Amino acid sequence: MKAIADLLFEAKILKDIPRAGFAFLGAGRESVAEHSFAAAFIGFVMSKLEPQADAYRLLAMCLLHDLAEARIGDLNYVQKKYVTADEKQAIEDATQNVPFGEEISGLIDEFNQQETIEARLAHDADQLAFILDLKSIADVGARSPEKWLPVVRNRLKTGLGANIADEISQRKWDAWWMDGYSE
Repeated sequence: MKAIADLLFEAKILKDIPRAGFAFLGAGRESVAEHSFAAAFIGFVMSKLEPQADAYRLLAMCLLHDLAEARIGDLNYVQKKYVTADEKQAIEDATQNVPFGEEISGLIDEFNQQETIEARLAHDADQLAFILDLKSIADVGARSPEKWLPVVRNRLKTGLGANIADEISQRKWDAWWMDGYSE
């Protein structure tokens, strides 16, 4: 159980690790754990809309895809030009004494290889979480997301991801709250 407790503490620290890209946007902030929650929730929604996908694997990949960042940090695209992180080794070290460590490694490998529908949907959930952030920041007046929204939109790999992104682009971040508002 020591290895389990250590893994739980390691995953918990993702709440304290900021996502690096927001510094370059000049607006917004988010921890890796907040991002992982958003991606997992999007993955849940996608699993309901894409019934042939294995919901457990999709959700697990969304939840686990950034676990290595507890050890390597969140490297943005500029940092990745100069720093090569060994994500595979970080995950192996984090899970080496965990009875289901190979399952965690396998799910992260599947996510990274992008060969299954679940991995592609999880990838899109990851990108859609960022699109939601960018759109929300843009809706409150920041201009920097304007150049990033098309870039991130082009990363999407599935029709479902593209359809969700298109709808996000048509809505305001607070429309869900303001629909039907009255005093």
